[in-house]
Amino acid sequence: MSTLIINIKQLLQVHDTNTTILKGSDMKKLPIIENAYLYIENDTIIEYGEMKDCEGFNPETTINAKGKIVLPSWCDSHTHVVYAGNRTSEFVDRINGLSYEDIANKGGGILNSAKKLQETSEDELYEQSIKRLNELIKMGTGAVEIKTGYGLTVEAELKMLRVIKRMKQESLAKIIPTLLAAHAIPSEFKSKKQDYIKYITEELIPKAAELNITNYVDVFCEEGYFDIKDTEAILKAGEAYNLRPKIHVNQFNILGGIALGVKYNALSVDHIEELNDADVEALKGTDTIPVALPGCSYFLSIPYTPARKLIDAGLPLAIATDYNPGSSPSGNMNFVVSAACVKLKMTPEEAINAATVNGAYAMGISNMYGSITRGKKANLIITKPMNHYSEIPYAFAHNPVEQVIINGQILD
Repeated sequence: MSTLIINIKQLLQVHDTNTTILKGSDMKKLPIIENAYLYIENDTIIEYGEMKDCEGFNPETTINAKGKIVLPSWCDSHTHVVYAGNRTSEFVDRINGLSYEDIANKGGGILNSAKKLQETSEDELYEQSIKRLNELIKMGTGAVEIKTGYGLTVEAELKMLRVIKRMKQESLAKIIPTLLAAHAIPSEFKSKKQDYIKYITEELIPKAAELNITNYVDVFCEEGYFDIKDTEAILKAGEAYNLRPKIHVNQFNILGGIALGVKYNALSVDHIEELNDADVEALKGTDTIPVALPGCSYFLSIPYTPARKLIDAGLPLAIATDYNPGSSPSGNMNFVVSAACVKLKMTPEEAINAATVNGAYAMGISNMYGSITRGKKANLIITKPMNHYSEIPYAFAHNPVEQVIINGQILD
C-alpha cells in the first residue's frame, strides 16, 4: 500500500533527523516545507520534499492537498477515555455554585464514576469507550494515552486494563495504557486510608503487572486524595514492577509532587496549574516533561498552567486533553491547541510542537511518532483549505481536519 500526497501548501513539523523532544526556545521553531509532497509506503513515511523534486513515485493512491496543510496527527498524552456513563448532573451542580471538592465530598466526582464503572459489564465498557476513541481519531488524534483509575477495586481496575488492551488491538491509533492506581479513596476506606494504600501496593499493582498491559503507574497527588508520603509509597511499589510514573500533580495545591516525580524518574508530571520556582528548578536537567491540560482549566474555571514560566525557563511542555467525564469531557485536541495559544499564551508553533512531538515524548513514543521524519509512522492530519497553519488555533470553534491517515491508512 502506497500513498503520495501532492501540492501540500505547508508540510509541518519536518525533521530530517529523529527529533524526540523540543525544549525552551526551540519550541518556537516549526520546520516547514512550502508547496510540498509526502510519500508513504504501508505505515511508514518514506520521502518528502518540495513539489519540484517530486518524481519517480508510482503510488497506488494519490491525494491532491492543494491549499491544505499536512502535519503529524495529534498525540494526546493524558486521557481517561475508558469510563461508564457521564456526570452531567455534576456539571449542573457546578453551574449552581458547587466546587469540584464540594461535589467529591458529597459522594460525587471520581466515586460516582467508579460506582457506574463497577456496575458496567466489560463488553459494554468497551463499546462506550471505543466509540469515544473513534471520535478522537476523526478529530485528528493518532496516538493517545488511556488511564485506568475509575475502578477503585482490583477487579474493576483490571477490567479497565483489559478494555484498554482490547481497544489497543482493535484500533489503528497508537494507545499507551497507564495504571492510575491511586485516583481517589473509596468510601469503605474513608477512615482507613493506609489500608487502601496497602491494598494498592500489595494487591492492585502486582496483579496489574501480571497482565503485562502497561508500563506506567499514576497517582493523583493532591490534598484530600493522596499526599506526598502516600504517593511515594505507590511509586516505590510501581518501581518494583518496572512501572514508570506519569503522575497528576499541582492541580489545586503544591505539595512537592513535581520533585517527587523527578526523584522517581517520572516520564511526565501532569496538570501543574499551580507552580512555584522550586518546581521549575526541580524539572531542569531531567528527563521528565510537564504536561498542561487547558481543557480541564476551562471546564472547572481554575487557573491555567503557567506555560510561559516553564518554556521561558528552557523546559519542554506537552499539552493534552485530560478527556474524562468529570473535569474535561472533551477529547478535541484542536480546541486544546487553540486554548494553549489563547489561555497559556503559547505561540501557534509552540502549541503545535506541544501537541505533536512533545506529546509523543510524554507517552514514550516520540522515536516513531510526532514528526514528519523518514522512517516514522505515517499518522497524519490533512486540513481543510487554509492560508496558514496559525488558522488551526485561531478558528477555535471550527474543525480544521478534512482527512486523517493512521498507520498509512486513509480513514473514511
